[in-house]
Amino acid sequence: MTTDSGTEAIDPSVPPSGPGCVECDADGGWWFHLRRCAACGHVGCCDSSPAQHASAHYRATGHRVMRSFEPGEGWFWDFEKNELYESGPDLAPPESHPEDQPAPGPAGRVPADWAETLR
Repeated sequence: MTTDSGTEAIDPSVPPSGPGCVECDADGGWWFHLRRCAACGHVGCCDSSPAQHASAHYRATGHRVMRSFEPGEGWFWDFEKNELYESGPDLAPPESHPEDQPAPGPAGRVPADWAETLR
């Protein structure tokens, strides 16, 4: 995938930024599911999460392709084209957050009423 300017939307050599949403971890927040930027590896929370950091990352950077960062999921989402791709190229490991990390997560920061706060 390339952008209209010809720049690559996916860099398979870049590892993920960490096991959780960068901004939620910094702010003490929580997430429902995680997404990984296919261009720079930034891990952000999904649009169902309270803060929607993956979408915010796209708006701030123009990095339009995200991959699920959930165990067992390999789909990609293109924000610019509003398209889902069932699969794509292999990205640098790890492919997901640790399997023992709960969703929603992280452990200890998810409120008891989390389901009522999803978008």
